[in-house]
Amino acid sequence: MKESYKNLVFENPISVLETYSIVGTKEGKGNLGKKFNFVLEDDRYDESTFEKAECKMLSTAVKQVIKKSNHTEKQVDLFVGGDLLNQIISASFTARDFEIPFLGLYNACATFAESMIISSMAISGNFIDNAVCGVVSHFSTAERQYRYPLELGCVRPPQSQWTVTGAGAVFLSKYTNGYPSITSATIGKVVDYGVTDVNNMGAAMAPSCASTLVRHFKATNTNPSDYDMIVTGDLGALGSKILKKLVNDDGYSIYSNHYDCGEMIYNVNDEEFQGGSGAGCSAVVFSSYVYPMLREKKINKILLLSTGALLSTVSSGQGESIPGITHAVCLENL
Repeated sequence: MKESYKNLVFENPISVLETYSIVGTKEGKGNLGKKFNFVLEDDRYDESTFEKAECKMLSTAVKQVIKKSNHTEKQVDLFVGGDLLNQIISASFTARDFEIPFLGLYNACATFAESMIISSMAISGNFIDNAVCGVVSHFSTAERQYRYPLELGCVRPPQSQWTVTGAGAVFLSKYTNGYPSITSATIGKVVDYGVTDVNNMGAAMAPSCASTLVRHFKATNTNPSDYDMIVTGDLGALGSKILKKLVNDDGYSIYSNHYDCGEMIYNVNDEEFQGGSGAGCSAVVFSSYVYPMLREKKINKILLLSTGALLSTVSSGQGESIPGITHAVCLENL
């Protein structure tokens, strides 16, 4: 692996062998409902709490992606994952179901891309051969984690997004050729434009996404037209508009090939407001929609940018602004 102007270039590309996605009932009724591997009939997933359901979703995604890749649990050298709950309990409790070394991550909704970058670095450095990356979020757990318990019946403002109930997992390997591969990555910087509205995640995350995207273009000497798709994690409708304007101000137009997972997963309307968000948002959309197009060679090169808002109820309660982080992963057919 070599580093070029703050951009990681993998001399031996990392193969993405398989993906798996599991989502809630609302996601199953959305734009991509038929593309997910498994849609829950009940968001509690036969568990007594939503938190337990969230753990079960991630555990299912990890088990199934290993199975789909035609590997066994013993052949997985590393599980890298995270979620949105305090002390990332969903990922940590999932890890206890497996005899696999575990690295737990928290970069909010940017965790999916972060997990792929760390796993790719470990594989590229010949420290491991195979890794599973998995993240999860759940609307009902996130609401009481970051905002208010559902029982209060609080009215959601029009700038808000709906946290995706979903878990996505990918199986990465250094051995197999002929699969879509991770060829490079750009690690994001924390960017803060002073947004304090805890409901306006798109505005809080868009500046960090613009920063990472422009840095990636400059580091790789590429332009937006070099990619079939530029896919952002969960900026939603408003955040996507802000991103396009910020990037355009830096001399790059992404109007023709930018897609946002938060906009794609739901029908953006008066009920959904700005679309989806959550750690599981980019994970399930990539796993169910973007990766299959790469695998089938309908597209050949994409840039995935998972976006995260680094807030907590404590920081927001103390009047802090909301920093953002975005990590970029380039995947292509070689």
